[in-house]
Amino acid sequence: MVPMEYESPHSHLATSTGRLPNITGNAMALMTSDYSAEGAVADTIIMKALLRNASVETEAAAAALSSAPGHRVARWPFYAYLCGAMFCLLMSSACHLLACHSEHASYVLLRLDYAGITGLIVTSFYPLVYYTFLCDPLVQALYLGFITASGAAAVAVSLLPVFERPELRWARAGLFACMGMSGLVPIVHKMAVFGARPEAVVTTGYEMAMGASYLAGVAVYATRVPERWMPGRFDLAGHSHQLFHVLVIAGAYAHYLAGLVYLGWRDMDGC
Repeated sequence: MVPMEYESPHSHLATSTGRLPNITGNAMALMTSDYSAEGAVADTIIMKALLRNASVETEAAAAALSSAPGHRVARWPFYAYLCGAMFCLLMSSACHLLACHSEHASYVLLRLDYAGITGLIVTSFYPLVYYTFLCDPLVQALYLGFITASGAAAVAVSLLPVFERPELRWARAGLFACMGMSGLVPIVHKMAVFGARPEAVVTTGYEMAMGASYLAGVAVYATRVPERWMPGRFDLAGHSHQLFHVLVIAGAYAHYLAGLVYLGWRDMDGC
């Protein structure tokens, strides 16, 4: 028997395809052809998934950073207080400078002066309440809503013509004093909750200094001391109204220092 010549199956492959019988090369060619179509689609899907995961991780990191210690707390309550203080002093200056222009100008500027005093009192509450009760939005909203509504009511009352009568001087002083004294409620609340924290103690000290300055100013304004004891001696300097403004500025500065402590506290600890 004449032995038949063995034919490798690769020879048929080479004959039919016209390529070299290289299994590895053929496999690579097949892999390359598959990669050019389905592989590209798979890579696109994987890249989209990776980008989606990266986006989720970035948002999660941002959320964690916003609640982590060292996060910069909102500044608007502090800036609102600064604007309230500047508005108060600006309206007072305009009133003293321009009220002599006419009876109508005096009427309008006196109302703006009262609105400035009310604005200072109301915005003085904002840093105290917002930063102290940062982690208790309900209590925070109740306090802020109450003092804002009280301020709006005080402005509305001051628009009445009868409010400027000289015999109602004590009524005006009493209205503003009661608004300021209502600040004792959130301060006592603050000490009951955060009394062990040094920031609460320091800010309360500044707020007590502010309240004492404001009350002293109201007392001087209402009693007209010292010119009532020596008429004519304090017409240019040392008048009760001048002392009133000095005491208001001192109180506003004390509260400014308290605001800086509040910012440092909440920037460091967050909620």
